[in-house]
Amino acid sequence: MPSAYLDSLTELDRFEWYVGQPGDPAELIDAYLTGHGLGAGALRPPTGTDSGTHPGTDHGHPVGAALFVSAAAGAAMIGAPTGAPSPAAGVPDVAVVVYARTTRRAHRPPQHPAPWWLGPWQPSWTPAAHAAAVAAARDAIGRGDIYQVNVVGHSSARYTGDPVPALARLGRLPGARYGGVLTGDTWAIGCASPETLIEVTGGRLVTRPIKGTRPATGPGRVALLTSAKERAEHIMIVDLERNDLARVAATGSVRVDELYAIRRWCDLWQAESTISARAADGLRLADLLRAVCPGGSVTGTPKVSALGRIAVLEPVGRGAGMGGLGWVGPNHLDLGLTIRTAAADGDRLHVWAGGGITWDSDPDAEVAEAAAKAGPVRAALAGPEPDRHTGGT
Repeated sequence: MPSAYLDSLTELDRFEWYVGQPGDPAELIDAYLTGHGLGAGALRPPTGTDSGTHPGTDHGHPVGAALFVSAAAGAAMIGAPTGAPSPAAGVPDVAVVVYARTTRRAHRPPQHPAPWWLGPWQPSWTPAAHAAAVAAARDAIGRGDIYQVNVVGHSSARYTGDPVPALARLGRLPGARYGGVLTGDTWAIGCASPETLIEVTGGRLVTRPIKGTRPATGPGRVALLTSAKERAEHIMIVDLERNDLARVAATGSVRVDELYAIRRWCDLWQAESTISARAADGLRLADLLRAVCPGGSVTGTPKVSALGRIAVLEPVGRGAGMGGLGWVGPNHLDLGLTIRTAAADGDRLHVWAGGGITWDSDPDAEVAEAAAKAGPVRAALAGPEPDRHTGGT
């Protein structure tokens, strides 16, 4: 074959949905992917008829789909408050992009004459307002309304030039298990997430909640390992996500495979656990999404009550942050939680960061933790002038 042709993935079809539009997003996603022959195979154990040559791998036929689900869409799936409007209004709350493997002529990437420039970050609230929200969350915990809740802040910055290369740099950050870029006509999402929201292979369900953060130093690691507050908060979320999986798992199959393991993301230590289960017979994608969205580590417990508190405390919506982004194939589903994530909408970039609040939380420390999480993301976005021949899809 001439070198001018490339064997590559090409967009075949897409579906987008925004909060406020008709329909249940879980059912809409399920129906759309089912219509393209995707999704159902990932949720069942392999059979004797399964093979590596699924019909969907033929040229011109669907081989898989990128899936994005916002935190607001996840809340809508379970009838919970969706929170304040997103500050990135052009970014959809659901995006499903179906890809086919086709042979197409290579082409030069588009040229963007404006140089990359990123302006100063403007937060949606002051550090004092953020700390006050943490204090209000502690008060709700003290009243027994909730046991734990995540409080997330947002900031945005004006930009000129092409945002996609800047967003693609996020995927190259150390520990970015879910690094990549998803784009639309007028929006783009870049992800550097280390956290698994849900992975399904051969009928096995896996989630890996992250909760607990310290600087990636020797003393920071010791502090995270020995923190009673961080460990208690982590265990609460592990219990929540065990219950989430139990709703769609075979009876008695939920297991905690690893508890409070210390992993590194950029210049931070984070505590991660691994929870697995066997999918219940006949599990539907819509039911799986309703069970795990929005992710427990960025909502709180009880989940619906925590979402109600979040809707009161946070002045702007979570947009592309705290949702799910990943891949759905004929025999595999893998969604990362969209922490350490940025979005481009119009002429602004948006970043979200926060942390889990318990009765033992210190408001000023929580504000500092959110800033530490956002720091590497902001630095990567600012970056050097991007290479015109790099980008993302």
